Amino acid sequence: MLKKLRGSILLLITAMIWGTAFVAQSEGMNYVGPFTYNAVRTLIGGIVLIPVILIFRRTPLRKTFSENGGSSAKPTIAGGICCGVLLFIASSFQQSGIKLTTAGKAGFITALYVVIVPLIGTFFGRRTSLKIWICVAAAVAGFYMLCIKEGLNISKGDLLVLVCAFFYALHIMVIDKFNARNADGMVMSCIQFFTAGMLMTICMFVFEEPTLSGIFAAKHTILYTGIMSCGAAYTLQIIGQKYTPPSTATLIMSLESVFAALSGWLILSERLSIKEFIGCALVFTAVILAQLNIKTKPKQTNGEDAYEKEVS
Repeated sequence: MLKKLRGSILLLITAMIWGTAFVAQSEGMNYVGPFTYNAVRTLIGGIVLIPVILIFRRTPLRKTFSENGGSSAKPTIAGGICCGVLLFIASSFQQSGIKLTTAGKAGFITALYVVIVPLIGTFFGRRTSLKIWICVAAAVAGFYMLCIKEGLNISKGDLLVLVCAFFYALHIMVIDKFNARNADGMVMSCIQFFTAGMLMTICMFVFEEPTLSGIFAAKHTILYTGIMSCGAAYTLQIIGQKYTPPSTATLIMSLESVFAALSGWLILSERLSIKEFIGCALVFTAVILAQLNIKTKPKQTNGEDAYEKEVS
């Protein structure tokens, strides 16, 4: 139970970092193109993790986040490459879609991965409880109230962001799969950043004309999102998901949109309407109820063990 609580806290911190980094990402786009911005900050995330991994390996803290103190090289490398490719695809579709739709609609559609993850899970035989589905429905309603301020008309940008949400959902499922194979979370995250960063760098030179002056002008936002949003948050996501079911993890991480709205209200003095406050409350309630569902999991395991004994 303590490990599950630890995983939930790590994912909550992840959502807080992603939410507060939204302002920095928007500001950075005033100086460089999307591929340039993503390429530089993603590579910074990978570089920052190298000394952290070396220090982490030499401290007792490593055993705290490991089942048996060890990890497997093949799942770590394969997982890092797969996650990097998915992160590159999802980020690219998101940046392309944001240019063609409103920020509110983009935030709502991206958050739909809370629905896509359990749907994908059902195709692979992963059962999702009724309580989780109710929480998902409540979260989607909350996101609608929080993000949508105009009619829900479908545009090309909306479809691009929807594709992004699908690949983010796959990203979450792939992390869960390789965590089950005892992959090293930090190393897998580092490989993920370098894989995505190299792909983004290729696209940067093919589709954009990057300049050092533009990158330097956006240095503060790039450094913040590179170190915190990439290096810290995505690593915490991988470690946190090791102890959290995918459907529950998506609900916790979806608080990113809520933290973005609240940070804008607290830091930038942006006004939130009653409708938006209700939306925030709905999402928070859904996440709390989803956490209560974790307590029933050991009973299901005991039942499965008893069934296996009867068959044998």
